Order: sequence, then C-alpha cells, then structure tokens
Amino acid sequence: MLMTAPLPALRGTRAAFLGVERSICGRAWRDRLDERATARALSMTQRHGVSELLSRVLAGRDVEVDGVEEFLDPTVKRLMPDPDTLTDMPKAAARIADAIIAGEQIAIFGDYDVDGATSAAVLAKFLRHCGNEPLIHIPDRLFEGYGPNTEAVQALAEKGARLLVTVDCGTTSVAPLVAAKKLGLHVVIIDHHQADEVLPPVDALVNPNRQDDLSQLNHLAAVGLVFMTVVAVNRELRRRGFWHVLRPEPDLLDSLDLVALGTVADVVPLKGLNRAFVCKGLLAMRRREHVGLTALMDAARLTGPPECWHLGFLLGPRINAGGRIGRADLGVRLLLEENPVEAGALAAELDRLNRERQTIEQATLAQAEAEAMAALGIEEKGAVVVTAGQGWHPGVVGLVAARLKERYGRPAFAIALEPGGIGTGSGRSITGVDLGSAVRHAVTMGLLLKGGGHAMAAGVTIAPGKLAAFRAYLEEMLAEPVEAARLEDVLLIDGAIAASGASVAMLTEMDRAGPFGAGQPEPVFALPSHTIAYAEEVGQSHVRARLRAGDGTMLNAIAFRAAGKPLGNALLANRGRNMHAAGTLSIDRWNGEERVQLRVMDLAPVEHVAR
Repeated sequence: MLMTAPLPALRGTRAAFLGVERSICGRAWRDRLDERATARALSMTQRHGVSELLSRVLAGRDVEVDGVEEFLDPTVKRLMPDPDTLTDMPKAAARIADAIIAGEQIAIFGDYDVDGATSAAVLAKFLRHCGNEPLIHIPDRLFEGYGPNTEAVQALAEKGARLLVTVDCGTTSVAPLVAAKKLGLHVVIIDHHQADEVLPPVDALVNPNRQDDLSQLNHLAAVGLVFMTVVAVNRELRRRGFWHVLRPEPDLLDSLDLVALGTVADVVPLKGLNRAFVCKGLLAMRRREHVGLTALMDAARLTGPPECWHLGFLLGPRINAGGRIGRADLGVRLLLEENPVEAGALAAELDRLNRERQTIEQATLAQAEAEAMAALGIEEKGAVVVTAGQGWHPGVVGLVAARLKERYGRPAFAIALEPGGIGTGSGRSITGVDLGSAVRHAVTMGLLLKGGGHAMAAGVTIAPGKLAAFRAYLEEMLAEPVEAARLEDVLLIDGAIAASGASVAMLTEMDRAGPFGAGQPEPVFALPSHTIAYAEEVGQSHVRARLRAGDGTMLNAIAFRAAGKPLGNALLANRGRNMHAAGTLSIDRWNGEERVQLRVMDLAPVEHVAR
C-alpha cells in the first residue's frame, strides 16, 4: 500500500516528511523529491506506466523522463566509451599487445584489496587466453605496504619479467618505478587513485585522475579501468591479425562478475558504466559458472541469488581477509582457480581468516572507541576522530576507521603503532569531505611519511612524534567542510508505505531501479504510526523488532549495531507504543521462505504530525 508524503514539496526545497524536524537520531526527515522531481515522477508514471513508488525512486536518483527505459536496462555496450578517450590508453594497449605477440614475460603488480585482486584476475585471465602466463605479485600489507616497492620489482625482473603492469596502484610510486626502468623493465600503470603533478617515468599511465586526462571516467574502480584496457588490447590484437580459428577472441563479458565484485567492494559510485558493470556482473554471478566465486559464495553460505550488498558485505570481506591477516595473494589465486576442489580449499581458508579478522577487529574497535570518547568528550566536539594504538593489527585499521566514522558521523582515522613509533593507518570520510586531498597535502607539509587515497578513503604512514601535529592539522583543515557536511545530515525519504505494502512483489519492482550502493542510495521508506509490537537485543549489539500497522499487519525489523545507542534504546523503550519508523527494505530468505524485513534507520514520535 503506497502512501504519499503528508506535506507538499515546496518550490526549490524538500519538505519535512511526516513533519519530523528532529528524530530519535537527531535528524530531520526530508522528502527526497523537491517540486521539480515530484513533477518528473508523475510524468514517468504517465508516460512509461511504472508505479508511482518506482517513479519516485527513479526521480530521486536523477533519472530523466526520457531516460527511464535505458536506466532500467543498463548495458555495457551502450554506456562504455571508446577506451582511447583515456590518456595513454593507446600506448598501454600497444605495449601490452607487443608483449603478448612477442611472448614476453609479463608481471602484474596489484593491490592487496578486492579491487586490486579482481583487477589482477581480470588482466591475468585475458593474458592466459592469449597464451601468456603472467607473474602475479600482491604485496604483503605488513612487510611491503601499498604499491610497488624496489625489492619486489627487482625480484620480478630476476624472474624474467620484461613488462610490468601495475593495477590499482603505481601512480605515486616514482622511486620504485625509476628503479624498474634502470632494471630494463617496461611499465604500464592502470590506476584510479589521485595523482600528483610529478608522474613516474613509465611507458603508459592510464588513470582518469591524472591532471591531463579529460575522459571524465574518474568514478571507475581500478577493475573497471582494467576491463577497458583489456577491451583496448583485444581490439589492438584484432587489428594485428592475432586472432584466428585456432585462437578465437575471448568473450570479454565473461569477466563482468569480477568487475562487479571489485566495483562494489571499492565503494565507487554506482552510476553510468559502473551500474552497468554491476547489473550484468550480478546476472553472470547468478549462473554460478565461475569456479572461484562459486566456492566463495558457498563458503559464505550464500544460497540465494547474489545481490549487490552480498558483494560488499559477504564476498568482499573474505577476499580482503587474505590481504589483511593472511597471505596477500589468496584472493587472486581463488579468483583464477579452475579446479573446484582447490577453489573450495582456498575459499574455506579465506572464510577462516575472515572470522579471525572479525575477532581482531572487535577488540581493536573497543579500544579505539574508548580513545575516541576520551578525545571528543561528552559533547563530542571536534571535526575528526584520530585514534592510534600499540599492537593494533594494520590489517583491520581501515575497518575500524569505517566503524568510527559511522559511530561519530565525521571523518575518522585508526593508526597501528609499531614498537619504534612509526604508525600505519587508514582513514574514512563522510560525503562532502575530501580526505585524500588533505592527506596528500599533509605529506607535502612533512606531517606524514607517506599518504594517499581518494575523497572517501586514505592511507597514511606517520613518523614517531607526529601524531598530535597530524591531528591538529586535520582539525584545522577539515573543520569547515565537516561542519557543512554535518549540517546537511538529514534523512531523505523516498515514500511512505504501510506494513501491508511491504511485499516481495513490491521489492522486486524496486529492484528494477538498482543495484543500490555508493552514489545510488537504497530507497528509504517511512512507515507512519506503526506500533512497536516486540523488540529485543540480539547477536552482536543488534535490536530485532516487529512493527504492527493499524490493520494488524506485522513487519519484521532489525536495527544493526543499535544496542546501547539512541535508536536501539528507543526501540526497546517504546514497546507497545506507536512510532514513525524509517529504513530500507530487503528480502530475508530463511528455510526456503521469503519475508520482507525493514532495516530500521530512524524513529520519530507520532507527535510529529503535519498541521
């Protein structure tokens, strides 16, 4: 059952939804659609015959009336530009094609995260089809750190490598790649991290974030850029007559499952080409034809059709676990494994490492939260959370930073301090605050030994005695953008429904507007005046509840990591009372049954009624 917002949208503004100006979580609720978008949604329903609720969801994601059909069926072919629009792509494709035809030894140097593992796997899979067996090196997070290092480059050269291709790294690795050149290696970089003015002396550097690149493709993850590179190399080989009856061209779309995994896990905006990658990649993954991914899904106990959030919260963390606390190359080995037995063993090991990682993360997070509370005080003053600790595992600091950002609603860093005082850490940001730029500037000021990243995430290496100065620098540098971002912390609502309207059929229709993720927010629905019929704390600080509509219809609900926080306390304290609830809907599959579940994001007293 669809219900409309009780307040009309005002021209140029978003109206208060259900009259809520301050919720339990301290936010105002706003209609995602202003007057213009509301009119656009109405036109969509009239012209394309889609439901009013789906039209609102589409209009809230900037879809135009004329673009509805294309948005609901995104294709890689239609949305992918000519790869040569990327600076240096023709050079990169030509040099890789030269190496394939000449039978040169190619080495792939990747990053230790999911984007790096999938990037290396997509390129290696293509090279193997071409008859070239590449060397693959994924650096150890603890002993080598991020990006190419001179020792690893030298080792690859000693193994016979003539061409080094770095994926998801390399743009700022000037010294190691100067060393590579002296060793006689040719180098191609495929990366998406922010670039400095001075670039490494390489044969080709494909990066939409370099200052002279006009492709406007800087929203792509590295794996998306690698896919475009493979398309360009395949085309170059075709021009040179490389493909023939005994060696036919590969079906490059077979790699879209890997592209989807890396794209979602790297939290890049799911718009345009990225959205097409993920849509088609999920379809490929559902066929369960990829041996390594199928083994990983089995290890993660994923029996239903994979959805976008499964990639980010079930599969991605297991690939990452190898790089965080185990062997860095386990992920890419699994993604390239063709033997089901070997793949099962690798997936089981990654699953074990992921459980170990969870235990380490929970212990570190408890210490980091205690430090953050002491630093911010009761009133939680400060623009940034910067925590550091002796003995913290460097492999989990990024996850801890993400939890701190979520808990305190501001950029956060977690830094693992070594016995000598050097710290290695990660930061996570909030929308509207460019953390990568701030970190790179800190390097130029001498506050960091190394640092880089992008707007939403960054990595740092800090010298002994510099922690206080780095914290003070961030407070000064980010105070204004953080304040502005926090002032805009409102909950945008796509529409209002009753529990009876939250059906599997309704969610199936909403999925047509997906996949949802970064830059493509999952629809948020308000349930006006529902009774909290039941609520209890479960699992690891979650609160499970049931909401009852006026007609008696019940809806299962859960608030993740809400116990002891305002949202969880409100659910438990208001059992038997009517509240406005807001959150996202999903299908909970259990024992062959499908039930709709609300992930509660906020509550508001029913006294908030429009007059």
